[in-house]
Amino acid sequence: MTASAPDSRAPKASRRAVQAAETRALIVSVAGRLFAEQGYVPTTIDAIASESGVALQTVYNSVGNKAALLSAVLDAAASGPHSPSNVLELMRKRTAEAADVDALIAVLADWFVEVHRRSGPVMRVIAQAAAVDPAVDKLQTARALQRLERYGEAAAAVRARGGLTSGMSDADAAAAIWAVGHPQAYQTLVGEAGWSVQAYRQWLVRSLGAALG
Repeated sequence: MTASAPDSRAPKASRRAVQAAETRALIVSVAGRLFAEQGYVPTTIDAIASESGVALQTVYNSVGNKAALLSAVLDAAASGPHSPSNVLELMRKRTAEAADVDALIAVLADWFVEVHRRSGPVMRVIAQAAAVDPAVDKLQTARALQRLERYGEAAAAVRARGGLTSGMSDADAAAAIWAVGHPQAYQTLVGEAGWSVQAYRQWLVRSLGAALG
C-alpha cells in the first residue's frame, strides 16, 4: 500500500490563519494605542488602517467597526500576557486551584489588581465613548452584565468551599463581587484618591471576605 500524499492545501490554510491572526492583533494593538493617545472620537478607521499598514476594508474584515475595535482592545487588555487564553478560561482554572474560601478571595483580589491595571485606560475610553456612540453604550452595558453573570460561577465556587454562611444567595454574592471589583472602584480609589495598589488589594480582601464569608 502506498502512502497517500500529504495535502498541500493544509499548510497554506494554516499560514493564512496565522497571518490573519497576526494582522488582527496588529490592528487591535494600533487601535488601542490611538484610542488612548487621541480619544475615541478623533480616532478614525482610516487612521487605524494607515498606522497598521493595511487597507481600510481589512480593518472591517478582520475586526469590524469602531465599537468592535474598542471591544477587541478591551479583550486584548484583559487577557494580557495570557492571550490567546480568554479570561473565562483563565479564571476557571485559577478558581479550580483555590483550596478554600480564603484562597478563592485571594484569587479574585489578585485578578482585580491585575486586570484593572491593564484595562483601566481602555475602560476610561469606553466610558467617554459611551456618551457619544450608542454602540459603545451598548458595549459598556453588555460587558457589565457579562461580568455579573460570570461572577455567578465564583459565587458558586465560594459556596462549594463553605462560604456564604450568612445565607446570601449566589446571585447576591455575584452582585457583591461585581460591585467590589468594579473597574470604577479601582479608578476612583487608585487613580483618583491616591491609594497604593497594595492598599487597594488589602481592601479587596477585607471587603470580599466580609461579603462572602
